[in-house]
Amino acid sequence: MNGSVILITGAFGALGAAVARHLDQAGARLVAIDAAPALPDALAELYQDHRVLAGVDLTSVEQTRTAIAKAAERFSPIDGVVNIAGGFAWETIAEGSIDTWDAMYAANLKTVVNVCQAALPHVREEGGRIINVGANAAQRGGLGMGAYAASKAGVLRLTEALAEEVKDRGITVNAILPGIIDTPANRSAMPDADRSRWVTPQAIAAVVAFLLSDASQPITGAGIPVAGRL
Repeated sequence: MNGSVILITGAFGALGAAVARHLDQAGARLVAIDAAPALPDALAELYQDHRVLAGVDLTSVEQTRTAIAKAAERFSPIDGVVNIAGGFAWETIAEGSIDTWDAMYAANLKTVVNVCQAALPHVREEGGRIINVGANAAQRGGLGMGAYAASKAGVLRLTEALAEEVKDRGITVNAILPGIIDTPANRSAMPDADRSRWVTPQAIAAVVAFLLSDASQPITGAGIPVAGRL
């Protein structure tokens, strides 16, 4: 990983920061992209030696292409792309709104499509890596998870299709499918849950690092559950 250029979306969130910290310690050069208008003070030290692009709306084709073009001016080729940006909503289908479906599609699937399209011209041939963060819910929807699960299932199908599309270029494309991640937000939302069964951001970061490595070359088009003990 030493010297590899890795682009991370959703880089200011709990999972994005954990992945960035793991890759930083491995010697990677990072391009951190996030929709937040500014880098949080708590992450200033982590990203001080890396390229940070804040306030990027990845649901916008134009903003996504502009941000990745800026990154490619400084770092080219891009060795790996990690699509973490996304969102969550719990809502039953019977009592829910179609707006929630549109929002989940935009946050979880459209962002990945936009980033992949914009980044592909800059991704290294023969060894480039794309990792998309789906969800365990992509394999089976649950109560209140219709819109979210459908959008994450779309990420998995996108991953499979893109893997076929670029396999002759030597680029691998895989998805990880986390269960409930042990983050401050999830702890607040589920205070009585058994957190020992959740998966930590650090554990997911280690799986991402493996998929970015040369050792993962034979793996492409996979959806890999990283679900703890749920």
